[in-house]
Amino acid sequence: QVHQEESGGGLVQPGGSLRLSCVVSGILFNMHTLAWYRQTPGNERELVAEITKSGSTNYGDFVKGRFTISRDNAKNAVYLEMNNLQSEDTAVYYCNRRVGKLPWGQGTQVNVSS
Repeated sequence: QVHQEESGGGLVQPGGSLRLSCVVSGILFNMHTLAWYRQTPGNERELVAEITKSGSTNYGDFVKGRFTISRDNAKNAVYLEMNNLQSEDTAVYYCNRRVGKLPWGQGTQVNVSS
């Protein structure tokens, strides 16, 4: 059964850091490009970062060197290290396959506020 579970969100002050984790089950994890997306109320999900099966990465323009995506194929896990968080990063963060979307999980809420 396909399932992804995101975790690691929370409340952080501007300039702070968080590390998000996502464990995916039910797919051949190491064969796929995985990605983090985020969504704010009233807006569509946007791509934050992606990582290919070989480890190549790509980021949304708004990341500007602040975030790092990584993966651990042995654990079926993908991570997003976020530094220098700003209020505009407040959103629900989701992980998913880059191509051939899985049903969306519940995501993890990130709130950046002083």
